[in-house]
Amino acid sequence: MSAAAPAINVAVLGAAGQMGQMTCAAVAGAPDMELSARVDPTLGTNLGEALDGADVAVDFTQPDTVLANVAACMQAGVHVVIGTTGFDMGQLQAACQGASVNVFVAPNFAVGAVLMMRFAAEASRHMAKAEIIELHHDRKLDAPSGTAARTAELMAQASGGDPPPIHSVRLPGLVANQEVILGDLGQTLTIKHDTTSREAFMPGLLLAIRRVETLPRSPLVGLEHLL
Repeated sequence: MSAAAPAINVAVLGAAGQMGQMTCAAVAGAPDMELSARVDPTLGTNLGEALDGADVAVDFTQPDTVLANVAACMQAGVHVVIGTTGFDMGQLQAACQGASVNVFVAPNFAVGAVLMMRFAAEASRHMAKAEIIELHHDRKLDAPSGTAARTAELMAQASGGDPPPIHSVRLPGLVANQEVILGDLGQTLTIKHDTTSREAFMPGLLLAIRRVETLPRSPLVGLEHLL
């Protein structure tokens, strides 16, 4: 009988935030993972020490700290899964050139959101115009959201036209919601995804943690590549 595969040691960066706390709980509850470190300024954790022994780091921090965190992970030989949005992807692309570790970025880890983006891209090939409305909680730092920006990018690629306009709403009581409204002669089509709990992100996040070591290229953007 073959021995069981060793557990994936996961360090969570931004562990005191709402997504970080839920990520810690999901990792701790996964049978093939171990929560090796909780990293957050409010916890007084040293990033370099926290990465010692980690296989994968999950980043749910802030846009202005992501690239420095990735550099530290690369130096430590730790793969990175990024859920933070709003940072410079061009700088990340440059940082990953020749790196020995992989980086995976997901604008959204919810499977329903990935399907929404895919359906919107397909619909944009057949409808004349579209606009995106994204609604998030009032503590979200970036606008437009990474999901909306990724949706617009995919729609532009599919249709061969310009990215659709994005309208951002930030209000207490929201989690994450997005509508893509497409219009043509005498008709409209609305594709909508609502997140009612951050639990929706956990299955996709755990999948990314399991797969980041074997990515076909790095950085890889979008959960659709892992489904």
